[in-house]
Amino acid sequence: MKQPCIYIMASGRRGTIYTGVTSDPIKRVFEHRESSVEGFASKYNCKILVWFEVHESMTGAISREKQIKAGSRVKKINLIENINPEWKDLYDSLI
Repeated sequence: MKQPCIYIMASGRRGTIYTGVTSDPIKRVFEHRESSVEGFASKYNCKILVWFEVHESMTGAISREKQIKAGSRVKKINLIENINPEWKDLYDSLI
């Protein structure tokens, strides 16, 4: 699925969270799950896809990612819990 997407990965319920943007969410989330790319998400074990939002354009997705990253942790947690209160892994929703 090639589609601009913003996503949030977590280490667990209300654990460490990572926000990213990609044009290939299935591949990118798989990379996080397998820790195949070094970085923040692998260092802090953020392997659970807890939130994502699909966009029409990469420009729109990047703009939204910046907005989310600029927000507080509380706002990110509320964003997640509004659609995924149990913090379940949403990876299967992408496939």
